[in-house]
Amino acid sequence: MTRHLALELAITRHYQDGQAVDRLADVAGLTNWLAEQADLLSGAERADVPSGRLGEATRRDIVELRQALRSLLARAVQPAPPSHLDAAHLLPAEDAVGVVNAAAARVPVTPCLDWPHDGEPTAAQRAGGAAAADLLVAELARAAIDLLTGPLRDRLYACASPACVRYFVREHGRQRWCHAACGNRVRVARHYQRHRASTAKPLPPG
Repeated sequence: MTRHLALELAITRHYQDGQAVDRLADVAGLTNWLAEQADLLSGAERADVPSGRLGEATRRDIVELRQALRSLLARAVQPAPPSHLDAAHLLPAEDAVGVVNAAAARVPVTPCLDWPHDGEPTAAQRAGGAAAADLLVAELARAAIDLLTGPLRDRLYACASPACVRYFVREHGRQRWCHAACGNRVRVARHYQRHRASTAKPLPPG
């Protein structure tokens, strides 16, 4: 399954065994989640994860960014329906875009030329000096922009399982579930409903 930092952020809210789960409900949860995303984070942000320098204000900023991202994912999957977790409380698109852009702008980025003596010149982007929290929030926001403006956007989909609230990148055009387990649960539930309907005894007349 395709992994992307922005999608990993979006699915920190999900259902497990029928219960709503928020992996960013506290700073400890945020720290644990960031440690799991070490391969997707840039070096500076990855180095700051275990240092304990991320506090409650950073957690709130990232939760706000997540809400904006999920609102924009709901827009991206149209005309397909959004995740039912978001359907009742989506941010207006303009507000969601504003949250993402403001988060991305917390750290200025400048283009830099890199030209090693034995190689070709390349262009890179470097963030200016900033606090660890700002670097992290800005990287997550830029990941959201990359996802929503890049080639993966046309493959975004909300899982069709009623018991799932995840967005995912489809591997093929007919894929409806984020994971095979979601499809299996739906098929088992349908089979159970059909079995109940076929074995239900009719009421006696009168």
